[in-house]
Amino acid sequence: MSNTVRGAIYGLTAAAIWGGMYVVSDIVLVTIPPFTLLTIRLILGIAVLFIFLKQTNAQLPARSDILKILVVGFLGFGISVGAQFVGTDLSNAVNGALVTSASPAFILLFAALLLRERLTLRHLIAVGLATIGVLVIIDLAQADFSSAAFAGNVSFAVAAITWGLYSVLVRRVSAQLDTLVITYLAFWGGLLLTVPAAILELGQRPIGEINFGVILGIFYLGVISTAGAMWLWNRAFALVDASVASLFFFAQPLVGAALGALLGQAITLNLIIGGVLIALGLLLSIYNPQRVKEKVA
Repeated sequence: MSNTVRGAIYGLTAAAIWGGMYVVSDIVLVTIPPFTLLTIRLILGIAVLFIFLKQTNAQLPARSDILKILVVGFLGFGISVGAQFVGTDLSNAVNGALVTSASPAFILLFAALLLRERLTLRHLIAVGLATIGVLVIIDLAQADFSSAAFAGNVSFAVAAITWGLYSVLVRRVSAQLDTLVITYLAFWGGLLLTVPAAILELGQRPIGEINFGVILGIFYLGVISTAGAMWLWNRAFALVDASVASLFFFAQPLVGAALGALLGQAITLNLIIGGVLIALGLLLSIYNPQRVKEKVA
């Protein structure tokens, strides 16, 4: 199995997990405020990955590399995911899917600027197709661009930009370091922001009543969508170019819409057309004409 195929499997699986995360987050955020929930997620993620680190006897890198990863984690899991949670809390899921769908475009931009990856017409068309697919799937009539949702929409925009930068920086540090170690240390970097933010937050918005459903939601968010999905995402960027891996992000709205269909919502023509466009974008990004020529030869 080639690195491209393995990277696609990892990246699409991570995005699929996050596609169902928004439903769970909406439920849990009613009881637990955003940065407090994010702190709990990161602590659970650290605990899970620590077990795997012990089992694999993975060694921590040099102090200078640790500092770099902490900064990357501060950006990705502190600023970006924190902004996403704040956006979800202040706006709505449709706005979140709409604004954060710009993340792949920012990944392409930062990959060209920081990694010197060649920005090809094929990659631009692939992102364009997938973006149109997202817009077709999303019910724009439910988007809220009123002044009441302005702060949430700005938070989503910050999340999209910083997630693009985080993903590219993970690609850079993955050239020398193990993905498990990177993800583990990056979670600690995120805590540098989320812990003080949670302390301030809890003074104004205490935790509500915890029930069994909230506990299940917390474990899903911490173990599966944080420890599991974040490692998968980082691994995808370690295996393939950022310009290709960026397209995996588009599986999120597709999975979210599919879950809605499974929960009783009608499978609409928009969902089918949007899914086809996203799939075409993904296939176009993975397709390597040079490799095909070599096989034919």
